Amino acid sequence: MPANIEIKAYAKNFDRIRRRAEALSDQPVEVLPQEDVFFNTPQGRLKLRVQSANSGQLIYYTRPDQEGPKRSDYHISLTADPENLRHVLEMAYGIRGVVRKTRYLYLVGQTRVHLDDVEGLGQFMELEVVLGEGQSDAEGQAIAEGLLTSLGVEHSDLVEGAYMDLMESR
Repeated sequence: MPANIEIKAYAKNFDRIRRRAEALSDQPVEVLPQEDVFFNTPQGRLKLRVQSANSGQLIYYTRPDQEGPKRSDYHISLTADPENLRHVLEMAYGIRGVVRKTRYLYLVGQTRVHLDDVEGLGQFMELEVVLGEGQSDAEGQAIAEGLLTSLGVEHSDLVEGAYMDLMESR
């Protein structure tokens, strides 16, 4: 199963982080409106990411809820009919909740830098260091820590859990 090292933080200075991400990025920003529908599961997390009426991703992932760098193991399945898939999964599992956001995606080497404006929650920065074949978690964590410094994100701003968890705790 593919894996990455993730870090999520509050983006107290969204514009400053965005300027730094633009300077580091290998290509122009990609702006992605996303709706993530989370389903009830006995373990891990299952979400349907709706990107448009005919494009979505069903994503299952596991990762510990802790601040700082953490390994996430995931599997993604693409769908051309997200609304129908949502209906089927809702009947089978029930919907846990929905997260709507605008994601600003920057690519820095093997890292996906996300600046997310999350409806009802605020603004966040998330790093996903996509681990290569044979690459250790420690290597991914070192890359993530270096990017945190380059982006000017403080350790005191780190967040544990998913946006869905933050919404439920409000």
